[in-house]
Amino acid sequence: MVASPLSAITRRRALQGLGTAAIALTLGGCGESGSLNFANLENYLGETTLDDFRAATGIDVSLSVIASEDALFAQLRGGTSVPDVLMASNRMTERLVAAHLLAPLSHARLPSLRNVDPRFADPPYDRGLIYSVPFTWQVYGIGYRKSKVPVPPRGWQDLCDNPAFAGRFALPADASELYGIVARTLGKGPEDIELDDVPLLTTLLQNQLPRIKAFHADDGQDLLLNKAVDLVAEFNGDIAQVMLEDNDLGFVMPIEGSELTCDGLCVPAHADNAGNAHQFIEYLLQSQAGMRVLHTILYPTPNLAAKALMPSDYQTSGVLFPPAGLIAKSAFARWNPPLDSAIQAAAKPLISRGTAPDTSPSAS
Repeated sequence: MVASPLSAITRRRALQGLGTAAIALTLGGCGESGSLNFANLENYLGETTLDDFRAATGIDVSLSVIASEDALFAQLRGGTSVPDVLMASNRMTERLVAAHLLAPLSHARLPSLRNVDPRFADPPYDRGLIYSVPFTWQVYGIGYRKSKVPVPPRGWQDLCDNPAFAGRFALPADASELYGIVARTLGKGPEDIELDDVPLLTTLLQNQLPRIKAFHADDGQDLLLNKAVDLVAEFNGDIAQVMLEDNDLGFVMPIEGSELTCDGLCVPAHADNAGNAHQFIEYLLQSQAGMRVLHTILYPTPNLAAKALMPSDYQTSGVLFPPAGLIAKSAFARWNPPLDSAIQAAAKPLISRGTAPDTSPSAS
């Protein structure tokens, strides 16, 4: 892995507290020809990206921090202080498109779209990248402590069934991600889960409760780093960050495949400076600018030109870039309000009854 300073606040943790907070910083004034308002997750850009963009274009960028995607959605639906460009997860992109809150992108203004990995050029959540441009991607896997787990699990079924791992692992408290993991033990990807599957998945999860040491609120990498658990289901980019701090940590990409996520850049339907927004997205798609972002955040990138400029240990990392065959088995979770509501309702009492309060260091 590349040695680089890392933020204490991860991309995943920035999405906590859905529905409880507003955008943390007030957006700057709109309608100025030389300005741009950018709503982004905290510490999710290169250290000099905004200054470099200003120097290259003369456009001043006012940055606001997204406290939660629910808050951002409410901000856009309310129509006040609308940013010119924003960062959105794949599920959020679908949600915004369904609500007619995003503008179609002009690909003629984005020639560097050619740098996007073909695997992410036509995603199911935004066919043809009409509304979003991929910025980073991640995949769920299993982080583990090597000295405690000499033979790591091969996948989700092994993690859930193998007696050697009982009482030693943490799963996500996010209901959608949690049920996606359980569904994988039945051979179902997140895009295959239906309402009729919820009762069976709930029973399977209930049977797992005695084996689960903790549910984590998007900070599973910290539980692993702090030796509160020996294994954790978490995104590969987050595990890669803590592996820089502790060489006793490893990562397994499950043989069954897993859930993919992708964060993308979008232009709101009522943006005042859509032209400047396209200039900014095009700038981030270029190889040098993209590479400087990666040196700071070190997440997997869909930008092949930027990836090619990174050190070899980044490019060849099996954690950041698991085998293509296993990625091919993985899929994006989709925005599905009826299913999400059913899963949330079924999971809430189970998670609250789980063993989450006991996060003392593992004695195994």
